[in-house]
Amino acid sequence: MAKETSACKAHCLILPYPTQGHINPMVEFSKRLEHRGVKVTLVTTNFVYKDIQKEGSSIAIETISDGYDQGRISRADNFHVYLERFLQVGSRTLTELLEKLSRSDFPPNCIVYDPFLPWALDVAKKFGLLGAALFTQSWAVDVIYYHVHKGELKLPLTESEVLLPGLPPLEPQDLPSFLYILGSYPGSLEMLTGQFSNIEKADWVLCNTIYELEQEAVDWMSKIMPLRTVGPTIPSMFLDKRLEDDKDYGFSVFKPNTDACLKWLNDRPKGSVVYVSFGSLVALEAEEMQELAWGLRMSNSYFLWVVRATEEAKLPKNFVEETSEKGLMVHWCPQLEVLAHEAVGCFVTHCGWNSTLEALSFGVPMLAMPQWTDQSTNAKFIMDIWKMGLKVPVDEKGIVRREAAEHCIREIMEGERGKEIKKNAFKWKKLAKEAVDKGGSSDKNIEEFVAELVRS
Repeated sequence: MAKETSACKAHCLILPYPTQGHINPMVEFSKRLEHRGVKVTLVTTNFVYKDIQKEGSSIAIETISDGYDQGRISRADNFHVYLERFLQVGSRTLTELLEKLSRSDFPPNCIVYDPFLPWALDVAKKFGLLGAALFTQSWAVDVIYYHVHKGELKLPLTESEVLLPGLPPLEPQDLPSFLYILGSYPGSLEMLTGQFSNIEKADWVLCNTIYELEQEAVDWMSKIMPLRTVGPTIPSMFLDKRLEDDKDYGFSVFKPNTDACLKWLNDRPKGSVVYVSFGSLVALEAEEMQELAWGLRMSNSYFLWVVRATEEAKLPKNFVEETSEKGLMVHWCPQLEVLAHEAVGCFVTHCGWNSTLEALSFGVPMLAMPQWTDQSTNAKFIMDIWKMGLKVPVDEKGIVRREAAEHCIREIMEGERGKEIKKNAFKWKKLAKEAVDKGGSSDKNIEEFVAELVRS
């Protein structure tokens, strides 16, 4: 990867939470640092390292342990137990790694850590290193968790409207599911509010978002902490094209059906395909999966649907065979290349933050089907604030029915609202590219981060 000339004498350790959705943005941020002459070492767990497919990346990798080298979270009794063990074993093995690297020719002077693992900052400070928190969810979501952490947003929620500085008025169901459905996924809320437990010790607070996208929330929090936006963390060749080798994230736990997907899309008209994917973690209920399948079929659109092998049994009987003229089903696909393809006209998404930023960066209208965690907040912004998609209504059981799915797909692909959504999508695509291009908001923030790192 070509590097800009720089007198940098800095070495950053990058420590993401060990799931694909957290690794991707931190790896992309690493490439932006490396491009500016900073040495980068990615740190992941022993278990993830065994599974990871390193595709042409020049980034060095070191490992620590989360205490579950044979199976990560699936081996823990529950999520709380997993986090406790990760804190104990992770702190110890990160300390051992830093001791080893401190004896190397180029010891690290900074740790960029995922705030899901706040103990990493404590370890960094014991070694006298600089620490930068890199938040990988939207800043709106982070602001909400910050107010819960500070005790300024009381739980359980009692008001019909939630008013927080820097954010539009929100209804309780627009908040992350851990707040709206209190007690769901024990341990998760503790981890999410715990991101701010020692944030005052961080030398920098970075977020994978675009300043122009969340300006009010960023401006408000910038008065409290040294916050900088550095997103969208998407491979450069899809945006500013300044990092010539940066065509994909480079580290993948899944193997995509690349050739089959792109060949199929090449044979479809521009803007005619509905792309459906719920990411690497979400599992729909069988009933909802069947309703969505019928909605896709009734919409009469072409569709490319990512259905993981573990989810296939939930599809209607003979669905794949009966829709083969219109649809292609795959276990995993190269999402960046799919969203960048001119044949794709709509993205049915769970609204995970990475998927949301990718769709926004490629100007693809979204049909939001949020499931849990931060996705309902992202869906609210997609539909009502950024106006680049629709949220499918659910029935009294919380399920998207086929008629609703069909109606929303047709509205985006063919309707009047679809025209306005496509116009807004194009606007955000332009802003995303400008943010990371030379002189853009995120580009300047990364430049300043590197300059301060070198001076320190």
